[in-house]
Amino acid sequence: MFVIVRLMAAIQHVTIVGGGLGGLTLARVLHTRGIASTVYELDSSATARDQGGILDMHQESGQRALREAGLYDQFRELASDEADHLRLFDRTGTLRYEDSSWDDGGRPEIDRSALKRILIDSLPAGTIRWDAKVIEVTPASITLADGERVETELIVGADGAWSKVRPLLSSAMPVYSGLSFVEAHLSDADSRHRESAALVGPGSMYALGDGKGLIAQRNGDGRIRVYIALCGGESPSVTRDGLLDIFADWAPNLRALIAESDEALIERPIYALPVGHRWARVPGVTLLGDAAHLMSPFAGEGANLAMLDAAELAIAIAEHDDLDTALAAYEAEMFPRGAEAARESAENLAVSFAPDAPQGMLDKMTEWAAQS
Repeated sequence: MFVIVRLMAAIQHVTIVGGGLGGLTLARVLHTRGIASTVYELDSSATARDQGGILDMHQESGQRALREAGLYDQFRELASDEADHLRLFDRTGTLRYEDSSWDDGGRPEIDRSALKRILIDSLPAGTIRWDAKVIEVTPASITLADGERVETELIVGADGAWSKVRPLLSSAMPVYSGLSFVEAHLSDADSRHRESAALVGPGSMYALGDGKGLIAQRNGDGRIRVYIALCGGESPSVTRDGLLDIFADWAPNLRALIAESDEALIERPIYALPVGHRWARVPGVTLLGDAAHLMSPFAGEGANLAMLDAAELAIAIAEHDDLDTALAAYEAEMFPRGAEAARESAENLAVSFAPDAPQGMLDKMTEWAAQS
């Protein structure tokens, strides 16, 4: 089968800039179709930095990509249905909504680091070039920080918010959304922070009000990851005492998510590309994931869309004997899909931090539950 695909495919080797979930999924699905690729990743290894929290994989996107990659069974071995449990509180600590519909198995969750490991282990040795920072990109080549220049027929920008590849296609730049997260962790939560662990429950919790929020989620390593959400400037106070002052009138059990957190606090201002971002077709270059349609996390679609983009791009390349036709077919589907998710993300962010919060999010959750 691979021999037949090779004869039909538009190209025999793909250059992928960025080794996140999207870039790795693209490399894997190309491999299953008999097409080689090289992933250029600036991190020195898969464990060089914290890979982020837990992800829910949607049937129509992330799970579909994993099936196309031949990795669905490995994913299910490590995924948890229970982690999709969700709770919504107001700032007084009153539980306003709880969703325990995780038992239908529709959106199992997995640690990002575990999912990334599945993808890395599925690739032939040498596919990923670690510690390979791309500093310059042309439509036919990339240049690495060590001076190496690589000529190529196809460059895929899977390199996230501040993509080095995107300027070849578009002048658009990410814009600050008006929201910043400060990330904190509660380690060994079930034994060291039992009350907070009980508050968060088996999955995730949101507490919203007054243009602020506390978003917490279970991770597979025993940690609870907390995102302290603040509207306004891009550089919120990141001292623990400063944050506690900002949340001074919130319920004590909610403030404990800040007070009991580990020492390190990480600022994460939230940026987004314009809703409906697209570009005119440029030969030999395209984008996927955040490089193409960066949005806030309030649609829960970022990783899922990146993986679906990757799978559909790989399939288009394998099924067309002309590269530009393959890229045009991929982009024609990706543009409206990304725009729809970006609109949903922007709307959800707005209602989550509206003056009447958490009422807007409660209304949305009630509507979603009625439709399911």
